[in-house]
Amino acid sequence: MSPPTNQDHVWQNRAEMVLASATSLGRIVTYAEMADAADIPAPQRIHKLTLWLEATMRQDHAAGQPLRAALVISRNRNGLPAPGFFLLCQELGLYQGGETGADAAQFHQTILAALMPR
Repeated sequence: MSPPTNQDHVWQNRAEMVLASATSLGRIVTYAEMADAADIPAPQRIHKLTLWLEATMRQDHAAGQPLRAALVISRNRNGLPAPGFFLLCQELGLYQGGETGADAAQFHQTILAALMPR
């Protein structure tokens, strides 16, 4: 992927605001909703979003914070993030299960609970 441009910084700032809003409202969003709200430019909008979300996961983990990327789910995965979310969680040493099923759902719910306002 090419180095970030000024245009990338603009949509990334909007994506940051979408995550902050979703967190404060206790709301999850789909990848498509987030790409639309952040106005990520084509081509490969979801791919760009995914790479950015992976970077936020690494930052959140390094800061000892719950992974905000858990708020972004796939429309076709019964309320779960895409498989790459779980693969990166495995890489970070946070999760040792599959990308689907009860273990994935429980892990995801645990992160969501840590993110939701009290």
